[in-house]
Amino acid sequence: MAGWYTIGLALFAAIGTFLFGFDTGIATTTIAHKSFIEYMGNPSNGATGAVVAVYIAGEALGALTQTFIGDKLGRIRFMGLMCVIVTIGTIVQTAAVNFGMFLAGRALAGYAVGGMVATVPIYLSEISSPLHRGLIGGISGCGISFGTMMSNWVGFACSYAPYGSTQWRLPLGLQIPFGVIMFAGLATFMPHSPRQLIRTGKIELARKEFGRIHRGEGVEEGEIVREFAGMRSQIEFEMEREITSYREIWRLFRHRVMVSIAVQTMTSLTGVNVIQYYQTILYKSLGISQKPILALAGVYGTVAFVSNAITTKFLTDQWGRRKMILAGLSGIVVVEIYAAVMQREFQNTDNKIGKGFAVLGIYLFVVVYYGMLNSTTWLYGAEVLPLVYRSKVMGLAAASHFIVNVALTEAGPSAFATIHENYYYVFVGCSFFFLVIAYFFFPETKQKTLEEIAAAFGDKVVLLTERDLEAEEKAGGNAMKAEHL
Repeated sequence: MAGWYTIGLALFAAIGTFLFGFDTGIATTTIAHKSFIEYMGNPSNGATGAVVAVYIAGEALGALTQTFIGDKLGRIRFMGLMCVIVTIGTIVQTAAVNFGMFLAGRALAGYAVGGMVATVPIYLSEISSPLHRGLIGGISGCGISFGTMMSNWVGFACSYAPYGSTQWRLPLGLQIPFGVIMFAGLATFMPHSPRQLIRTGKIELARKEFGRIHRGEGVEEGEIVREFAGMRSQIEFEMEREITSYREIWRLFRHRVMVSIAVQTMTSLTGVNVIQYYQTILYKSLGISQKPILALAGVYGTVAFVSNAITTKFLTDQWGRRKMILAGLSGIVVVEIYAAVMQREFQNTDNKIGKGFAVLGIYLFVVVYYGMLNSTTWLYGAEVLPLVYRSKVMGLAAASHFIVNVALTEAGPSAFATIHENYYYVFVGCSFFFLVIAYFFFPETKQKTLEEIAAAFGDKVVLLTERDLEAEEKAGGNAMKAEHL
């Protein structure tokens, strides 16, 4: 079983992805409130799309920023910087007096959570043991779905507030303390990634942090020393051959780079963000009134989190990432066809039972996506990469996720207004395409160290000798084991 200390670290780090989920999800209920629409001067469909598009554009820039400075600052300091920016962004959104100010706050918050959501999975993958990396790394995805759930229910609860700006300002303002809390924890008790410390030459501190992180996991002392020695040898081997040219990185690590970017792009092309952002519009097209719409959005978020949490605990480490991705994409294809057919048949009728089946399509989608893909894809995109290129490529992969989202979500209101449920078939085709890609090119990574994963892609893994282990024992193995105990 994963140690409670490591689980605690993962839960605290997931505040970063919680902010991503909450601030993303709060747009769903914010743009649905009549008080917000009237206060902002009845924005057009294009302006409504801009609320989402500006936010996602900020996310893409934040992810790209991680690409350039993530390694220089380190995981902890970079996340701390993003905490400062997201706090400023949420304050600006909460205090917005016009639509332009609100969009500026969305852009700032998007920038911060974009950098955060690309970094938290990296950090958690680097501090977790191979046996429990699916659970520990998957907690970052659970943070996203928990944030989505909470934002939807807070938005629903605030619909009962007196009519006015409190209905949408209060939910936005509730985000502010979380950035402050996370910053305080990062600045005081959160440990640095041992792998990042090795890369910067801080070997003694890396040993100490590695032993402390893995305490209480019930792992043999010798295994702790062996894992650290293997980790250090592989990282130093990769550092000796490190290159800075993206063209050379692509040439030498094409398969790993392609998998990391593809797994992030594919999540956007399932249509998850379009369905999540515009579910209120979809419910309205089915003739559902305002308060039930917000309640349905809350149920959507709850189903997302519960599905995500169950599969993270019981499937990711046991079943494996590859099987979950293949099962998830297959399910998405079937469910989106079902949702499109149900909406075509019943959205312009008085058949309440039929409309119930149409809403069921949206909930079946959320079970499949969050249960199989949400945590798995963020973790998988990080763990398949070599340490020396993890920040660089993961930033690009996350940016690709957000850039594709900009196009899809900006087109969302107009697409649903013109081609209606047929927009789903775009996502069906994309999901089927990536199902084929995943089947042929995505190897399994479960229960392997991050360094051992290189072998699954045909890259060299440094083999330890007895002399290496003896050297590690002499150099500091006893101190590391003391921290572990």
